[in-house]
Amino acid sequence: MTARSPLVRRVATTLTATVVTAGLALGVDVAPAHAEQYSAPLATAVSDLPVATESRTGYDRDLFNHWVDADGDGCDTRDEVLISEADDAPTVGSGCSLSGGRWYSYYDGVSQTSASDLDIDHMVPLAEAWDSGASGWSAATREAYANDLGDHRSLVGVTAAENRSKGDQDVAEWLPPQQQCRYLAEFVAVKLRWRLSVDSAEKSAMTSLAPSCSSTTITVTRAR
Repeated sequence: MTARSPLVRRVATTLTATVVTAGLALGVDVAPAHAEQYSAPLATAVSDLPVATESRTGYDRDLFNHWVDADGDGCDTRDEVLISEADDAPTVGSGCSLSGGRWYSYYDGVSQTSASDLDIDHMVPLAEAWDSGASGWSAATREAYANDLGDHRSLVGVTAAENRSKGDQDVAEWLPPQQQCRYLAEFVAVKLRWRLSVDSAEKSAMTSLAPSCSSTTITVTRAR
């Protein structure tokens, strides 16, 4: 298996805005044939997020089947993100083993040369998604969310320490030490893409930060 260009998934996202991983969630309430497009300045996008009380009742991480090999090429979702986001492309070997390569974790500004030193962060954590509306989704829709390769903002490779520091916290509870405007924009984009709500504290934190990111525009294709 040959190494893939790190631009492949991002280009595909820009051109087609595929809303779910190919092969997932066929026949369920995702991937409409003509998915709705959304675009607005960041401050407007934040104001458009619906506010609702969050509840973690019934949450279990296993309810989001993640790191699947949707296209059957031997590389699961984690591998696909690492291949796509590499600054220096790794060699992809048997069983999708990755060797070589270099990745940049924008949360903390650290470059890594070992895939095992990176975690794939769900931009909006699975538990936070559950609290914000995913508790009412079908199992297939949750699987599509947990493996969303249709928008490069949904999943991001970061140093393991930063991912574990973040845990399942929202924007009111945690921000990365670097590039906070980018982080806020990507968090908001994923919430809008999947029609997830925010709680009042989360909305307040987003509203406070957004003015310092005034040149940012959010453009998404709705996934559901």
